[in-house]
Amino acid sequence: MSTNILKRAALLLVASIVMPAVTLAQETPLVIGMSTTPTTLDPHEDSSAVQSATSRHIWDSLINLTATSGSAPELATAWTTIDPTHWEFKLRQGVKFHDGSDFDADDVVASLLRARDKPSQGFASYTRNIASVTSKDPYTVVIETKVPDPILLNSVSRIRIISADCKDAPVQEFDSGKCAVGTGAYSFVSYSPGSNLTLKRNDSYFAGASHWSDVTLRFLPDDGARLASLLSNEIDIIEALPADGMSRVQSSNNLQVISGQSSRLVYMGLDVGRDVSPFVKAADGSDLGKNPLKDLKVRRAMLMSINRPAIVDRVMQKNGTVADQFVAKGYAGHSDQVENVGYDPKAAKAILAEAGYPEGFSLTLHGPSGRYVKDAEVLQAVGQMFTRIGIKSRVEVMPWSMYSEEYSKGTYSTYLGSWGVNTGETTNPAVALVATRDEAKGTGRYNGGGVSDPKIDEALVKASSTLDEAQRVPLLQELSTQTFNNLWLLPMHYENVVLGAKKTVTYTPRGDKYTLAYEVKPAN
Repeated sequence: MSTNILKRAALLLVASIVMPAVTLAQETPLVIGMSTTPTTLDPHEDSSAVQSATSRHIWDSLINLTATSGSAPELATAWTTIDPTHWEFKLRQGVKFHDGSDFDADDVVASLLRARDKPSQGFASYTRNIASVTSKDPYTVVIETKVPDPILLNSVSRIRIISADCKDAPVQEFDSGKCAVGTGAYSFVSYSPGSNLTLKRNDSYFAGASHWSDVTLRFLPDDGARLASLLSNEIDIIEALPADGMSRVQSSNNLQVISGQSSRLVYMGLDVGRDVSPFVKAADGSDLGKNPLKDLKVRRAMLMSINRPAIVDRVMQKNGTVADQFVAKGYAGHSDQVENVGYDPKAAKAILAEAGYPEGFSLTLHGPSGRYVKDAEVLQAVGQMFTRIGIKSRVEVMPWSMYSEEYSKGTYSTYLGSWGVNTGETTNPAVALVATRDEAKGTGRYNGGGVSDPKIDEALVKASSTLDEAQRVPLLQELSTQTFNNLWLLPMHYENVVLGAKKTVTYTPRGDKYTLAYEVKPAN
């Protein structure tokens, strides 16, 4: 064991003796009902929303991504561009990890490179342009990018800064707590995978101690169980308040509904890459000699068969807004050139026949249960609508922990997917969802449909390296136009943020749908 690790262990022992005396004076616990279960505590293994929100309690980043996708100082207090491909970050001094050891540039270098080089490539969308990370001195770091990168600040805001001592640690050492040591608002107490994460307030947090002395994140993907826990007074605030439970919460004297608009797009992904797709068959169940999903006419018929307004109004009980592209009007990259494809099942059936499928075909739809608003029910509704135009559909849903990796690597033929567009512009979803998959370039990490469109790739390269906004905006719009006029993804809706909470707390919903304990405030 190294001297440094022994030092950390000794400091942690002292902290464990001293801290209770500090926090007992204001013992105010908080319990949050999370709608999704993280797969690990390793903050660099996967960049899904639940992973990012969970890790944010323990670890900080160089940049704080605000509720409106802005960039604010966190572990970096200032930054500047030396030239178009070199950024210099000045680090906050006097910050300590939860075990009492000092934070410095070595931790930043180790963390950014670990996130970039990790075999899972969960952060490839954010690290793909990072060429090198070096320290000029203990509190100055320089990031070199491969090309000028206009959204580097947003990208590094996603990457949590761990101790350099844990740069080579496996996932298990984070889940056990050994390496779950950060500089964040809360420190690790215990973790029960699939059940809960318990945390203790960091009274020495540089941004100020949170109101809550102890926090428990309970992972409750089942809507009924999450709602019941709120109604029975076991939980202070829950994510994704089930639509069918809103009236019960609203009629309670002790509870409230908190709502807001998110930037999360939900879509149907399609296998457009393979000549024969594993979950697509002929109408009679026999093998098909080709993949109908590669035909734009078929994709158009499929979208025309989906009554998206009805799904939002009835299935989701108005907890969403119908979407036609990555971002809504007013955001950078929204394109007026994207065709609005309306609901018309009669025309859809005719187009399907014109494409060579007068008898239709059959397919299996895959999706998660409990990850998105009414996800299983939405998928069932889509399957019924496909069936009405002759695409006989069978639906398979599964827990997010089983589904997440499979859909992103292209296991399925037709699947329900989602992306939180937290940059407020279109390079972020495009590089992850529709750019040609290329591990070396860090593109297409969540391109489960095998999209490979040279026009998208070309526009993305230009948009990702253009710093002048006047030149960049048309490129952002081209990403939307090319993606959705070709229907590489079938747009469904933007989710609303709807939480249920006790009236003793207040919370302002975030566009990224994260529920962060230190942003929950007491009502009085």
